[in-house]
Amino acid sequence: MFMDITWQDPITGAHGFVVIDTLVRGTASGGLRMRQGCTLEEVRGLAQGMTRKEAIHLRPGRHYVPVGGAKGGIDFDPRAPGTTDILERFLVAVNPIMGAYWALGEDLGVRQRDIDDILAKRGLGSGLSAVEKLLTDPEAARARTATAFSTIVDGLAQDELVGGLGVATSAIAALESAGRDPADSSAVIQGFGSMGGTSARFLAEAGVRIVGIADADGFVSNPAGLDVEALLDTRDPFGGIDRAALRPDDLDGDRGDWLAADCDVLVPAAVSYAITRENCETITAGLIVEAANMPVLPDAEEHLQARGVTVVPDFLANSATNAWWWWVTFGDVDGSWDDSRSLVIETLRELTTQVLGEAGRLGITPRQAAQSRVDANLEALRAQPDQMAAAKAER
Repeated sequence: MFMDITWQDPITGAHGFVVIDTLVRGTASGGLRMRQGCTLEEVRGLAQGMTRKEAIHLRPGRHYVPVGGAKGGIDFDPRAPGTTDILERFLVAVNPIMGAYWALGEDLGVRQRDIDDILAKRGLGSGLSAVEKLLTDPEAARARTATAFSTIVDGLAQDELVGGLGVATSAIAALESAGRDPADSSAVIQGFGSMGGTSARFLAEAGVRIVGIADADGFVSNPAGLDVEALLDTRDPFGGIDRAALRPDDLDGDRGDWLAADCDVLVPAAVSYAITRENCETITAGLIVEAANMPVLPDAEEHLQARGVTVVPDFLANSATNAWWWWVTFGDVDGSWDDSRSLVIETLRELTTQVLGEAGRLGITPRQAAQSRVDANLEALRAQPDQMAAAKAER
């Protein structure tokens, strides 16, 4: 652990946290979340996850070379009055850390445009200031970023789409690796915000029947498949489903019903720690793809693995948003949707297929196989400064 910071809001008393888990090339990246009950321990776990998300994307020949992992969190209800003011005070307080080490973006309960607006209003630079020292052409990076974040696809911003596209691609690759046809498969999504909503969209686009979606108010389901696009068009800013948009044969049940729903793929895309040893017995799905951060607790995953349930870990399945930011920034994509979509699909399909293949060959879990890849990549990344120094000395 490189750095732990705890902040207390002088007005409300709310606490905020920044954890820098690792530095690679003097920099770390990870989002900022806000939720009531957020703890330092939670943020530490998320920062460790960001280290893994970064390292798993080391690829020879790409401009993006992974950095370290970090995370921020604020213990406050994002729906309560005064949310933006608390966010502003937090960003002002931790801005020196941002400038030196921490490149951040949105996460659960925080919107990217609010971060950007606050930083611009207070003259605090960019959320990506910490990576500017790594760029050879900052102006070109800014131009690509402007394109990327102004691109709207079928009513949704591109930066909201790439994470769900990655989750859906990972789920489809996992189905195909198991010999399943996505068009003959069904899925249930927990959460209908940016990650859950777009995961549902791209799974449905691939022919997967979305038979259930859980939000804060209940569990909407239909064995024949929900109209995902209609629900996306009418959801609220927090991912709440408009019950007036439901069709006569759609059902509205209890929020907890998602876990035991009859489906092939379960996509937890809301909160951490959602699947526990106590509740995992009710799961009927044979595949869980972690769209949220840390949704399956370790003892639950161990039990699920023994039952033959495959869990694709979060630091693989939901890593596309973070990777895409850096592909845009460093120039692996030009910022357009076509270019971005192509690289997300190519990379997440390849990663998922390789990790599941390694897990099968070695008789280990997908998480263990993915972690082995992360460990090897981190070792290679840590060797790079020594290699660069040696090359300079030779010259």
